[in-house]
Amino acid sequence: MPILTVTDLAHSFGAKDIFEDINLQVDARDRVGLVGPNGSGKTTLLLDLSGILEPTKGQVTRQEGLSLGYLRQEAVLTFAGQENTVYEEMQTVYGRLQEMERKLRELESAMTSGTADSELFERYGALQEAYEVAGGYHYDVEIQTVLSGLGFPEEEWQTPLSHLSGGQKTRVLLGRLLLEKPDLLILDEPTNHLDMPAVEWLERTLKNWTGSLIIVSHDRYFLDAIVNRVWDLDRSVLRQYKGDYSSYVRQRQADWDREMALFAAEKERMETELDFIRRHLAGGKGDIAKGKLKRLTRDIVLMEEVGVSGREGKSWLEIGGRVRTFSANQAARRLRDLKPPQSGPPPLGIRLQTEQRSARSVVRGRDLLLGYPETPLFTAGTIQVDRHDCVALIGPNGSGKSTLLKTIMGELTPLQGSLKFGDGVNAGYFAQAHEQLNDRSTVLDELLAHKAMSPEDGRTYLASYSFVGDDVFKRIAMLSGGERARLALALLAADGANLLLLDEPTNHLDIPSQEILQAVLAKFEGTIILVSHDRYLVKRLSNRIWEIEGDQLQTFKGSYEDYLRFRAGEESLAALEVTEEALAWVEDYIPPPVSKREQRDQAHRRYVLTNAVEDAEFRLQLLEAQHVAAATAGNDAKTAELANEISVIQQELIDLNEELERLVG
Repeated sequence: MPILTVTDLAHSFGAKDIFEDINLQVDARDRVGLVGPNGSGKTTLLLDLSGILEPTKGQVTRQEGLSLGYLRQEAVLTFAGQENTVYEEMQTVYGRLQEMERKLRELESAMTSGTADSELFERYGALQEAYEVAGGYHYDVEIQTVLSGLGFPEEEWQTPLSHLSGGQKTRVLLGRLLLEKPDLLILDEPTNHLDMPAVEWLERTLKNWTGSLIIVSHDRYFLDAIVNRVWDLDRSVLRQYKGDYSSYVRQRQADWDREMALFAAEKERMETELDFIRRHLAGGKGDIAKGKLKRLTRDIVLMEEVGVSGREGKSWLEIGGRVRTFSANQAARRLRDLKPPQSGPPPLGIRLQTEQRSARSVVRGRDLLLGYPETPLFTAGTIQVDRHDCVALIGPNGSGKSTLLKTIMGELTPLQGSLKFGDGVNAGYFAQAHEQLNDRSTVLDELLAHKAMSPEDGRTYLASYSFVGDDVFKRIAMLSGGERARLALALLAADGANLLLLDEPTNHLDIPSQEILQAVLAKFEGTIILVSHDRYLVKRLSNRIWEIEGDQLQTFKGSYEDYLRFRAGEESLAALEVTEEALAWVEDYIPPPVSKREQRDQAHRRYVLTNAVEDAEFRLQLLEAQHVAAATAGNDAKTAELANEISVIQQELIDLNEELERLVG
C-alpha cells in the first residue's frame, strides 16, 4: 500500500512551467533518488511532496498518520530564535522519555520519604518497564552516535545553535531527523557540509533505515549505495526507473537509444510518404496524395511539439487541430528541420587533447616530506606516476591533498626529498577554489589572457562551455560556482596538457555535467592526478589510490573497489605500490639494445594490430546498430545474441589495445 500518492501534479511560477503531469507513488521501504539538471525543479517537487508548497495543479495524498521529515539544502533559518545547545536540540526528540524520567524521579522521591505503599511501588515498576521498552536507557547513546557520525566533536555538543554556521545548522537538523525516524524522510543534498567519514557514516545509517527515503544528491556513489528507484526530472517530465543509480544510467541510455531509433525510423517513413505525395499530387492519385499530406502535416506537428515518444499521449486537437495542411514544399522544409530527441544531457563541448606524448614515467618522488616550514604535514616516501595512470588522492579535509598537488606543480617546494617530472610532461592545474581566476576580469578577457586567440575565436571556444551571448562579458566575481568551474575547465583544456592535476573538479556541477566531465576524462590520452570527494568519479577512472592517513601518504595500485576491500582487510599487502628498492631498480635498469630485425618485426606487428583494432571497431559499430534495431523491434532472442557478440568484440578490442600499448610504450 502506498504511503504517498501523486496524481497529475504540475507546478508553475508565473508563465514558467516547472513540471507537469507527474504521477507517482512511494511505498513503504522505498528508497528513491531524485536526479536532474540544476533548475529542473527537484527542490520544488520535494516542497510539494512535503506539503510546504501548494502545487499549481494535481494532488498529493499522504497516508493517514504519516510522519514526514524534510531536510532543506540550507537550514540557516530553521533554528531562528532558539537558544538550545547542539545536544539539547537532539534531546528535544525524546520529550516523552524525558517526561517519563521526571515522573520516575518524583516516584523515587516519594518512595524514599517513608510514606510509600505497594501501589506506589507497582506504579514505579510499570513506569520503569515502559521507560526501558521505549529506549530510555539508550537514547543518550543514540544522540552521541549521531553527533559523532555527523562530524561534531564532543567539545561542540554544548555550543548554542545561534553560534553555528549555516552548514553546521544543516548537520544539526539532519541529526535531529535521523533521531526522529519519520516514516518518510526527504533529504535535499544531505551530503553537503559533510566530510568523507561523515558521508560514509550516513551511508551506513541510511542503508539500515526502516522507513522510506526520497533523496536529492549530486553524489552518485552515495545514491548508488542507497536507492532502489530513481526519478529523473528533466525538461518538465519525470521518468521512473527501478534499481540503483548505475542501473538507472544503463536503462536511461537504452531509452535514449530506443528513442533515436524510433525517430530515425519515423522520419524515414515520413520522407517516403512525402516522396509518394510529390510524385502523385497532380496525377491520377491526387486525392490519395492529399489525404496523405494531411496526415503527414499532423505527424510533423506532433513530432515538433512532443517528439516521437510523446505522440501517443497527445491528441491532434491538443497540439495542432487548427493547423492548416502544409504544402509539399512546406512539409519538406519542416521535415528537414525536425530535431532528434536529446540523447543525453546538453553537451558542454569539453575537449581535453594533449599536444605531445610524455615519457612513460611522468612523476617520480623520493624521501618526501611535504607541507610548510612551520607546519610539516606528511611524508610521502616514494611515489611514481606513469603515463595513462589516473591517481585518486583521498584523505580527510585539511590533510594536505591540495598541498601535494601544488608541490607537484612547483608552487611549493618539498621540505625534504626530490620530486621531478619525466621528459615531455606538460602539466595543467585545476584548483578547487579556482583561485587562478582574476575576479576583476571578464570571462572572455580571462581566456584571451590565458591563450592567444582572436576575440571571435575566443567567443566560439567559450560557447562550447555554455558561455554564449553576453555571458562572455560577465565579471568573474559575478559567476556562480558552476560557471567558475566551467571556465576553469575551459582554460585547462586550452593548455593541451598531458598531465592534469584536478582538485575537486566536480564541485558545483550537477549530475549531467558530472557525467559529461567523467566521459571526457575517461577519453583523455594523458595522465591524471585527481583530488575528489566524488567517489563515483574515482571509482570509474582511477587505477591507483593515494591516501593521506595521519602524517603519511600510503600508495595503492588498483581500483577504488580493490582499495576498499584492502582497507576492510580482504586483500593482502601485495596490492600496495612498489617499494623504493623496486623503483630504484626500475630507474637504474638499462634495456638491452634492439636489433634492426626486431625493430622491423615490431613495426610490422604494430601495423597488423592497428588494422585489427580498426576492423574490430568497425564490426562493433555494425553490431551496436543491429542491437538497437533488434531491441526496437522487440526481438529479445536476437537482442541477447547480439549483446553476446558485442561483449566478445569489446574484449577483443581491450586485448588488442593492450598489446599495441606495450609495443608503442
